[in-house]
Amino acid sequence: MNQLFTLIILFLFFVNVNAQQIEVQSDYNSIGDCIFSAHNNSKTPAFLKIDFADLENTTFNELLPYIKRLEPGFNSLFTLERDLDADVPRFNYQMKSFRSNPAADVNLDFPYLIPFAPGSKVKAFDVKSIPGFWGNKELKSWVAIGFVAQPGDAVYASRQGEIVEIVGENREGESQNWYHTWTNSITVLQPDGTLFCYKNVIDKSKKLKLNQKIYAGQLLGEVVANSQELIFLIY
Repeated sequence: MNQLFTLIILFLFFVNVNAQQIEVQSDYNSIGDCIFSAHNNSKTPAFLKIDFADLENTTFNELLPYIKRLEPGFNSLFTLERDLDADVPRFNYQMKSFRSNPAADVNLDFPYLIPFAPGSKVKAFDVKSIPGFWGNKELKSWVAIGFVAQPGDAVYASRQGEIVEIVGENREGESQNWYHTWTNSITVLQPDGTLFCYKNVIDKSKKLKLNQKIYAGQLLGEVVANSQELIFLIY
């Protein structure tokens, strides 16, 4: 695991969250300030982007566009303070939600651990396509590397992050909550706001949980039966 490889990310693709999963609310208090909050109805973190236009009787003191990581459940956002010499704040805004940070600050030279046991010698290969990642569609921008592997080979985390999806042989639940359509995969939200996915990996121990923090070098699972490769995808 002491060996390192560097994945160069030229562009990032950010996955839209179904609009119903994120609910934004604005309420006026007794003096006319407008208090914004949001509810993330999904089981994993999401990112909210808000752009304001036509602000009247108030000043927005945050950077635009406003981007906020939303944890599952209730999230406080910000307050539009009323101009006390004017009427209540009036405004228009547009919002979008994403699975990953649409303004991620990515270090293009960040090294990732090879996801196999320390001392392992593995053969890597270029991944030129990712069929089935979105069914009939593919990501517009992504980077991936493949490794020749054997069923049962232990798979380790290449970088720290937070587990946002664990999929076995079959997918369950509503497709609007999926990060992709692959099975036998583990998807992780990275500290820089991007995502990475291990394909052809299974957690037989059932110890991994959604929103669990993992560290680089941590055992995640093993290569599934009847597979001869491990795909590591960043998007």
